[in-house]
Amino acid sequence: VIPGTDPKLKDEIVVIGAHYDHLGRGHMGGSLQPQAAGTIHNGADDNASGTAGLLELAQAFAAAPAKRTLYFVGFSGEERGLLGSQHFVKDPPVARERIVAMVNLDMIGHLTDNSVEVGGAGTAPGFAELATQATEAQGLKVKLSKTGYGPSDHASFYGAKIPVLFFFTGLHADYHKPTDDADKLNSAGAERVARAAYACAREI
Repeated sequence: VIPGTDPKLKDEIVVIGAHYDHLGRGHMGGSLQPQAAGTIHNGADDNASGTAGLLELAQAFAAAPAKRTLYFVGFSGEERGLLGSQHFVKDPPVARERIVAMVNLDMIGHLTDNSVEVGGAGTAPGFAELATQATEAQGLKVKLSKTGYGPSDHASFYGAKIPVLFFFTGLHADYHKPTDDADKLNSAGAERVARAAYACAREI
């Protein structure tokens, strides 16, 4: 938790999240390479990339806090049905009405053709413009989706009528396979996506 600096806004909370679970050895559902059951699925992109981005944003905001209070949350159980984020929304550590927005980082490590997807652009006024400006400032082409639903933790918040933004660089051949390893990541691209997410969270 990084307390807000504005006397009027510090009681309002923006959650910045990423899930840190993956598929283990692939025995329990989700692996797209069933013959590899028993082999470690490291999940470098899904979602060590988003978790690393979460930690970088926490470090950046710790050095320069925002007007609103920020909660940085690493969720577990995402791969089994958004269990961690659903629990957080159902039984939050603060009154739920204090949570004004959620920014989610999931699979930001495979930037290709400078193209990033941002979901939730229609969940609050100005979010589409904000996401467009933040991504373009990083030299990225953005594909906006208005909906706040989708297969990641932001959906739990949107289901509770909380505006969301979801950063995602897309599916790829190593998704949910043992080959989703660190040597496949575009780390420089992930940094640019994280910087765009930081700019959005800062403006919110």
